[in-house]
Amino acid sequence: MNIARDSDIVELDGPPDFEYGQKVRSLKNVRNDGTFPGKEIGDILVKKGDVGYVASIGTFLQQFYIYGVDFYERGYIVGMKGRELLSAEEEAHV
Repeated sequence: MNIARDSDIVELDGPPDFEYGQKVRSLKNVRNDGTFPGKEIGDILVKKGDVGYVASIGTFLQQFYIYGVDFYERGYIVGMKGRELLSAEEEAHV
């Protein structure tokens, strides 16, 4: 079994893919890995297709942008990588 690694990718060499306040859609289900307080490990925090707004932009491992996305209908702010998100604004123009 091969483990997918992103060791060659350094997103911080360029600007973030999303901006503060931008409307985004989740491309995948996100489960609690143990870092989300008040939920059991494995609980679904975000479902594929959920819509939220970028509330913060941080970094992880000096390599990736992490977007704090406010999924207002769920009442959670969840950290997600850019590849896990799609601009809901661009989607509306297609």
